[in-house]
Amino acid sequence: MNKNISHAKRTMIIGAGNAGQMLISEIINAQQSPYTGDKLAAQYEPVCIVDNDPEKLDTDIMGIKVVGTSSDIPNIAKQYRIEQIILAIPSLQEENRKLIIDLCNETKLPLKIIPFIGTLILGGESSLLRQVRDIKTEELLGRDPVTFNNKNIKDFVHNKICMVTGGGGSIGSELVRQIAKYEPKQVIVVDIYENNAYEIQQELIMEYGDELNLVTLIASVRDYYRMNQIFERYKPDVVFHAAAHKHVPLMEDSPMEAIKNNVVGTFNVATLAQFYKVKKFVMISTDKAVNPTNAMGASKRCCEMIVQYLAQQKGNCCTEFVATRFGNVLGSNGSVIPIFKKQIEQGKPVTVTHPDIIRYFMTIPEAVSLVMEAAAMAHGGEIFVLDMGKPVKIVTLAENLIRMYGKEPYVDVPIRFTGLRPGEKIKEELLMMEEGLKKTSNKLIYIGKQIEIDEDKFITELRSLRDAALENDEETAIRALHKIVPTFITPEEFNKSVLQKA
Repeated sequence: MNKNISHAKRTMIIGAGNAGQMLISEIINAQQSPYTGDKLAAQYEPVCIVDNDPEKLDTDIMGIKVVGTSSDIPNIAKQYRIEQIILAIPSLQEENRKLIIDLCNETKLPLKIIPFIGTLILGGESSLLRQVRDIKTEELLGRDPVTFNNKNIKDFVHNKICMVTGGGGSIGSELVRQIAKYEPKQVIVVDIYENNAYEIQQELIMEYGDELNLVTLIASVRDYYRMNQIFERYKPDVVFHAAAHKHVPLMEDSPMEAIKNNVVGTFNVATLAQFYKVKKFVMISTDKAVNPTNAMGASKRCCEMIVQYLAQQKGNCCTEFVATRFGNVLGSNGSVIPIFKKQIEQGKPVTVTHPDIIRYFMTIPEAVSLVMEAAAMAHGGEIFVLDMGKPVKIVTLAENLIRMYGKEPYVDVPIRFTGLRPGEKIKEELLMMEEGLKKTSNKLIYIGKQIEIDEDKFITELRSLRDAALENDEETAIRALHKIVPTFITPEEFNKSVLQKA
């Protein structure tokens, strides 16, 4: 054996096409060359190939034989004593990729992949081997990445003054990054948490230097007078309102803060947007606003109603108000994925609240692209909803993540069920019963049917809610929140009905 592969792991290559051929060629040539000390190539010992083309069965690439199809992966892995797998089909459709990943997961072996064809670097001095990477969590979702019309977004953002509240958070900072790509006139980052604000500020300065007109401001959306000062000075064309409290269990313990920050904060920023004739106001909502079972979700539904209330006012001549609603965001602050990863890496049990709990997921760039395209196509009053495909069972996500680390769920890494947290639903929804869906130019973006708001009744109830929250009168405030959001029910009621239907 060549000295360079004495510590190599026995590797199965999935795919005998161009990518598989190039990969095997790179590994073997690097190992056989007397001049190379390529440590990367030395990690792999290609042993066999799997391909679904029957004509390729029993053929070989540089002596490495095609021994079966993807359905044979678990058996082949045992037969050939495989230690790791590389999926080398960059053009594979997402649904088929998910099926193959599931078969690889059955082997409990480490899995690496070659990136999608769109992100693959070919030609020149680019090495295919150096682009082999670990599988990403979002690739376990089993659907195609959502694509958006970048021209619409560019036309919408280019040469505009764009303000992002909560601009240092998971969604807000990605909004700022994407806005910066389209040559805005100015970007205004507003956040109350100085560390996050500083982090995105420094990232953008490193990326763009003086080319980006960036303003970073520390301010709370609860403070009407401070926000008025910002609007008066900078006069934004577009406002993306991402500032909010979002953690369900924390807000169950401190519901007044959800109301002050989410409801009062949204009303402050939205009414100032209207007063200063901002062209578009885009609010970031959540699927937890649908039939909410917790104070956070109910507060976000109230925020959606504020957007619709302002949009339908006859005196609103200049500002188009829109809300965007989506599910859980992979990798965001508070997402289960970073928690699961930390638990696995520290050798602790992975904790899941309930064996039947399911969620819709999307990536941060997808969520933000939805917000951007929705803003570009909005005419006012809409709630945009993304078709996120099938929901994912959280326990299945945890099991697959454990397998990604080359470990076996329940054997190497225990999964412990801790019980539903305060205010938590077993199943999230994207639409309420009274909402219908209307198609848009993007087949994966829909508009929820607008619900008429009784303006006089709504503003009276909103004042009562605000006053109770500002006085920290929790009992009165929660009662007022139930009155404004009649779909707000207890988690026990909701979860009982879901489990009965299952």
